[in-house]
Amino acid sequence: MQFGFGIGPDTSWMREELTEIGVKELKTQEEVDLAFSEKKGTMLLIINSVCGCAAGNARPGVKQALEHEHLPEVVYTVFAGQDKEATTRAREYFSEYPPSSPAFAFFKDGEIKAMIPRERIEGRTAQQVADDLLMVFNTYCKKD
Repeated sequence: MQFGFGIGPDTSWMREELTEIGVKELKTQEEVDLAFSEKKGTMLLIINSVCGCAAGNARPGVKQALEHEHLPEVVYTVFAGQDKEATTRAREYFSEYPPSSPAFAFFKDGEIKAMIPRERIEGRTAQQVADDLLMVFNTYCKKD
């Protein structure tokens, strides 16, 4: 486990695992609202987590899925347990689903179309996580 400045686990690598592949972090309520204000197109929101048993395959699964031909137009992430206000605000946009992290929420034209909760991530391989995401991408991201 990595530690930074003696105050607990260093989670920067968990963020970088997503940001280095082009995923944009939303760290404030304002950033979340701005991201959700765009109602056209496709968006994947990743609810990142420190949980090793589920997030350890969620992030690599995202990376595999984002190498696919059909992709969402934008991909964002909030970090549950770290950027609490941003995560709470993001969850308000899909409040019909119980809080879950890690998780994936997929939107088309501002409407949630798919939710992949922790229960669908935990205990599965990165490839199985990627396959779930690819099913969503193939359904909603193909250009007509």
